[in-house]
Amino acid sequence: MAADVGVATTANLIERLQARVKDEGMKQPEQVYQTLKEELTAILAMEGAGDQLWSDEEGTFAAKPAVILVVGVNGSGKTTSIAKLAWSLKAEGKRVILAAADTFRAAAIDQLQQWGERVQAEVIAHQPGADPGAVVFDALTAAERRNADVVIIDTAGRLHTKVNLMEELRKVHRVIQRKDPSGPHEVLLVLDATTGQNALLQAKYFTEAVQVTSLLLAKLDGTGKGGIVFAICDQLGIPVRFVGTGERPEDLAPFVAEDFVEALFA
Repeated sequence: MAADVGVATTANLIERLQARVKDEGMKQPEQVYQTLKEELTAILAMEGAGDQLWSDEEGTFAAKPAVILVVGVNGSGKTTSIAKLAWSLKAEGKRVILAAADTFRAAAIDQLQQWGERVQAEVIAHQPGADPGAVVFDALTAAERRNADVVIIDTAGRLHTKVNLMEELRKVHRVIQRKDPSGPHEVLLVLDATTGQNALLQAKYFTEAVQVTSLLLAKLDGTGKGGIVFAICDQLGIPVRFVGTGERPEDLAPFVAEDFVEALFA
């Protein structure tokens, strides 16, 4: 985990820790240990960051339908994470529509439809190879007509270095804004917790393309993983929103900075 935090963030962390040790006159190792955990938690907590969608304490979204654009590279666990999020929202009584905008792979459409049946969420899909923007437009139109609370958009898993695919993602973003100038209300980047330093590059590229607003850390089913989120939060100011801890639909939890840090030291 330590190697994933990155040189710049580690240097900042050590500087803050040394300053507190000096200013507060710490003498005992236990005090320094606790202060280190506090500083790590502070990096991740980021109170108020990216809360344009989830800030309502009563559980209602700031927009209807709320539009969640989900992005990430191949193999990150994106489609499974979408299903988990849909399951969680439906458990709160929300009506959810899924948009199968990953038209690049026929299997991706089938996979989302299978998950849709499993979590009982309606899926709007076109044929493989169709225009992803058209799928998104139809999904948003359906959401308005059916009074849905939220639309979750699956997008093609793409390498962040593929310029043409990133431009396609920008087009989807523009389609959303034509339907609702305030959307998307969340751009959720799914990251594999085991990715390491490459995850920081992914976050930078996707943020440049569509302004990522939060992270979902997938495959966090073991300790010593996910250290890269410290660098992403510290350098890019993007908060972690959810963590995936298994393969079942219910294996999704809100991210709690204190719990994450404690688990690293367990």
